[in-house]
Amino acid sequence: MSSSTIPPNTGALYGGIAGRRVTVRDIAAAKERHEKWPVLTAYDAMTARVFDEAGIPVLLVGDSAAMVVYGYDSTVPVTVDDLLPLTAAVVRGSSRALVVADLPFGSYQASPEQALESSVRFLKEAGAHAVKLEGGRRVLPQVETLVSAGIPVMGHLGLTPQSVNVLGGYRVQGRGESGEELMKDAKDLERAGAFAVVLECVPADLAERVTTSLSIPTIGIGAGPGTDAQVLVWQDFMGLTPRPARFVKRYGDLAADLDRAARAFAADVADGAFPAPEHTYT
Repeated sequence: MSSSTIPPNTGALYGGIAGRRVTVRDIAAAKERHEKWPVLTAYDAMTARVFDEAGIPVLLVGDSAAMVVYGYDSTVPVTVDDLLPLTAAVVRGSSRALVVADLPFGSYQASPEQALESSVRFLKEAGAHAVKLEGGRRVLPQVETLVSAGIPVMGHLGLTPQSVNVLGGYRVQGRGESGEELMKDAKDLERAGAFAVVLECVPADLAERVTTSLSIPTIGIGAGPGTDAQVLVWQDFMGLTPRPARFVKRYGDLAADLDRAARAFAADVADGAFPAPEHTYT
């Protein structure tokens, strides 16, 4: 890897920590330094290795796997058993990033005990370093129980995809009076012990106010530039998603590359050009 690929080893969260895993203490220190840092989703060992070597400090095994891996039209159907092998693969494929596992719908809402059981599975069976769950005050008992058990928790407010049926679709959240409720939820999550909070699809001014009011980092996705970190689903930013959300910036066109490669391979096979002698054993 080129030395210009990531910043020098200065202790910065993005690319600066070497020889060990990023921890929640490193993330807290980045907040104190007012450092901006990136987060990407990952669902397999190979992409995890690429992102890890690129210096991405946090990899999220999101329940977005329901859509980008398993082909569902929402995150609701995916299960703990679906996500465990993906999380284990990301842990094995990385050596530096903090790996956060999403608790899927139905795996933590019933009780703190259910949340603990699900989270323990992700840490013990898959090797995750932290878990993420959606919601504010309604999940505070779950957050407190997990943190008390020694499990780092990342919160998630705003557009919470697991609640898409209640929210009436994928819509911006936190406008008007609901913004003050979101602010209260964020502060409650901080008091309960969450080490970071994702803010999804909320107005930029609200996200910035939440960020400045918290001592823990905020991670934005469709929440403007004022958050401490930014996260994207990697299939979105690499052009695999046909109709990405407005907040997605495309950094590549992997769909076109794969299409070209598949067509070239197929043509070579049909024409007898592949395998050539150099691809053949004697």
